[in-house]
Amino acid sequence: MKRKFILVALCLGLMSSLSAGAASDRWKIGNDGAINWSIKANDAHSDHLEMSGQKISVVLRYGVDADGAFSLNRSLVFPMLRMKPNKTQNNLKQRFDVNIPGLVTIDDLNMTDEKVSNIKFDGIMTVESSFSHVYRRKKVDNAVSLRRVLYPSVNGAYYCEEYTFTNNMQNPITLRVPEWSVKYTTPEEAGVYGSYIIEASLSKNGLFTLKPGEKFELNAIYSARKASDDALKRVNTDAQRDGRKALISGWWGNLVLDTPDEVLNTMFSFAKLRGAESIYNTKGGLMHGPGGEAYYAAVWANDQAEYINPFFPYLGYEIGNQSALNSFRHFARYMNDDYRPIPSSIISEGVGFWHGAKDRGDGAMIAYGAARYALARADKEEARQLWPLIEWCLEYCHRKLNAGGVVASDSDELENRFPSGDANLCTSSLYYDALISASYLGKELGIQSAKLKDYTKRATELRKAIESHFGYEIEGYHSYRYYDGNDVLRAWICMPLTVGINERAKGTIDALFSPRLWTDDGLLTQAGTETFWDRSTLYALRGTIAAGEVEKGIDFLKRYSRRRLLGDHVPYAIEAWPEGDQRHLSAESGLYCRIFTEGLFGIRPTGFRSFEMTPRLPADWSYANLDKVRAFGSDFDIKVSRAGDKLNVKIMHGGKCLVDKKIKDGATVKIDLPKK
Repeated sequence: MKRKFILVALCLGLMSSLSAGAASDRWKIGNDGAINWSIKANDAHSDHLEMSGQKISVVLRYGVDADGAFSLNRSLVFPMLRMKPNKTQNNLKQRFDVNIPGLVTIDDLNMTDEKVSNIKFDGIMTVESSFSHVYRRKKVDNAVSLRRVLYPSVNGAYYCEEYTFTNNMQNPITLRVPEWSVKYTTPEEAGVYGSYIIEASLSKNGLFTLKPGEKFELNAIYSARKASDDALKRVNTDAQRDGRKALISGWWGNLVLDTPDEVLNTMFSFAKLRGAESIYNTKGGLMHGPGGEAYYAAVWANDQAEYINPFFPYLGYEIGNQSALNSFRHFARYMNDDYRPIPSSIISEGVGFWHGAKDRGDGAMIAYGAARYALARADKEEARQLWPLIEWCLEYCHRKLNAGGVVASDSDELENRFPSGDANLCTSSLYYDALISASYLGKELGIQSAKLKDYTKRATELRKAIESHFGYEIEGYHSYRYYDGNDVLRAWICMPLTVGINERAKGTIDALFSPRLWTDDGLLTQAGTETFWDRSTLYALRGTIAAGEVEKGIDFLKRYSRRRLLGDHVPYAIEAWPEGDQRHLSAESGLYCRIFTEGLFGIRPTGFRSFEMTPRLPADWSYANLDKVRAFGSDFDIKVSRAGDKLNVKIMHGGKCLVDKKIKDGATVKIDLPKK
């Protein structure tokens, strides 16, 4: 009886927790996959999000005030219009805090009492609101409705705003639109390419009469260019909007996550969008950039090489694949016979580099990402180009092994924000995985078997060294110290779990989700602080699920995803807090997607046309599908469903079932795709 009472209490507590989570959601998921914020009375709130095209990025700081009116501040970044000195964050930037509807009058009166009814976001922001109007000395509510549609150009250096006014009154009204334009010219000596011109203007001006029910469309365009370039011609906003919609549809239509959890499915879709949109067409080629009003036209060994590049082949986004290959080519330029470290970042359209934190373990990051990318990409010619870089980075790491047999480095990817000792767990874990991937890739390229056997041997020895050097009883948990001398829990103890090192999985997972590290916003970087970085949370969730702690991993993944997608700061994974005010840096969204590809479905590339798969299903899920996977030179669907106490795994290709196997929970199935 006592056990039954406890079970009932736990169930009621869980139901209460789920209800509270849903009740606290600010945003809701629509039938079209968009998220919507339906504004109620006294629903004041503000937020910020980023959208990107190939030549521009825009951060919208938007909100609804206590009276129900919409506010908008646009922060525009032009990554290829470089400022002096030509360093990482010196992109041309301009903020516009202007209320376009406030410039328009109706019957010679300003529109008043705006009430926003709904804000929708699906990669394009749409704001629905209404205004009152005084007609014959009487105030008429909802006299004029307004739809704002906000988005960046796909491949131009400009940002678009569409305004559609509708006359809801029973009588005609007259709109007066001013001839409004703004123009800034930067000093010639301040720009790498001389003077730049920043402009904003309206598409129409004059008097316009609207009959009852009639609509009036007005556009605002914000742009920038070199003074020596021709001025922007008239923009076809229909074509720009449709172009962005087509891109989003392509991202959402490939690598489709289908589970019983709508929140996870939807956040996965948004993560694909944010991860794929942030690619800039620079003079140094296509370069994926983190964003955040700071990091553009540059690549990093962690954000690009390690986080996002291994994901792009699964999405099948060719521009993403091209940007990945291009980033590795940029890093390869810095290989040298003396094995000096490759810089952490190639900046300013590829013309410079940043190495301010010295060696962060960048060689391990690059080798890890390049080998995984090459296997999943399944392009032999590309792989041949990447092999010398992978080989060089592996040798560099080998030469950095210390007396304990682990890889020494000056810092880690947090660049001395927190201590990392002389050798950290993250770098050695990445090097371990890179050795394994390289042994698989080398077989595809016909590399000498002796070298590949040596890589396998090194991996075996490194795994033992990781256990002996980093394995530790820390704060009562059978887990890892992050570096020699570390005696407080760190979020990056999750790294071994992501590369298949599970000897201390239970203690590590217990530590990660203990009150010492886990918060409503994910993992603290270090126990006892207030700082969190999403990247370690995303790695931890992937590693936890991959290690077999499915229930715990999915539970915390649901909490995290709901907060990021439907809470007060939406709809993407973020960089950090308090640093950066939770910017929507894009590579973190790639890490979110990899929770599913490598965690839930347990995909581990083993060749150009082969992979291992260790799928996981929570107890209350009957299925999980990953459709239109575009990796390994193929296009296939993964179907996982419950079959009694086993899992049924199906691989569908070209309408045919290639694999149909029943496996035990936690078992690994080897997949060989047909040759082209």
